[in-house]
Amino acid sequence: MTEQLTMLAVAGSALGGIGILTAATLKGWQGWLELKRMELTGRQAGETRGPMADRIEMADLKERIRKLESIAACVDL
Repeated sequence: MTEQLTMLAVAGSALGGIGILTAATLKGWQGWLELKRMELTGRQAGETRGPMADRIEMADLKERIRKLESIAACVDL
């Protein structure tokens, strides 16, 4: 009888450990997905962008394109 209780206790402990490990892994996975979402949107948590930030970003992109076009045309800046 004690051997059966021992096996039951070991199995219960193993099941509990697997449950805790699964919960921790799921929490980490959700955090990683949230991080990737923020990276894709280019924003920090709670950060809002105004119209001036969009204009600055557009100007920066235009400047990068101009530089890449000059490199493609073999012209040094």
